[in-house]
Amino acid sequence: MSEQQNQQQTATAEQPGYAFKIEGRPDYSFLTVTIPANETLKVEASAMATMDTHINMKTKMKGGLGRWVTGESLFINEFTAEGGPGEIGIAPGPPGDLSHVYLHNEVIFLQNSAYVASTLGVEIETKWQGLKKGFFSGENLFLIRCSGDGDLWFNTYGAIIEIEVNGDYVVDTGHIVAFTEGLDYEVTMLGGYKSLFFSGEGVVCRFNGKGKVWIQTRLVDAMVSWVYPFRRVQKKNTTTSS
Repeated sequence: MSEQQNQQQTATAEQPGYAFKIEGRPDYSFLTVTIPANETLKVEASAMATMDTHINMKTKMKGGLGRWVTGESLFINEFTAEGGPGEIGIAPGPPGDLSHVYLHNEVIFLQNSAYVASTLGVEIETKWQGLKKGFFSGENLFLIRCSGDGDLWFNTYGAIIEIEVNGDYVVDTGHIVAFTEGLDYEVTMLGGYKSLFFSGEGVVCRFNGKGKVWIQTRLVDAMVSWVYPFRRVQKKNTTTSS
């Protein structure tokens, strides 16, 4: 039996929630969810790739001022399977992996671009990090707070690694995808200002407590820096008229 079939069985037999499968992982993960008859799935705007014809879509504003300030989408689309179960295919923007968590009256915080989809029992809202944590981390000022009961899917750039934290743990801010409520965190510099500007290492998040952290194996900024020397450059015309 394939990994995808195993994951689909786990989603239906060993826990509540919608049946789903994840294909193409970990590089270009694609999520397929079976929405039960007359039930609804919330999906990040522009992420729907395929769906059955009897699924109806409505667009609703989520996140309020927080997501507007950070430049992320203001809208989450709601897909309802009318009259019978239906399948929807979801393709997140970044090339990378997908992770699924079923919340049992729990809270998970996501980095601003990680949210992919959730069921109606999961409340999606923004959480202000504060100026210090937001500005000095080099990341967004807001996190996405996901709470309640139901399915939650989120994505990464690169592969995803789930880490159990019990005590203190340090993660580069750019690698953080999600973490559970109950973990305190503080954004600090690693090694002072000289390290920040010259070592390639600098701002980190110091977690404390007991919970889980999900990290991504790649950084967008690092990829941009790697590609930059290979960019196409237009040569200047040095010909002068006599």
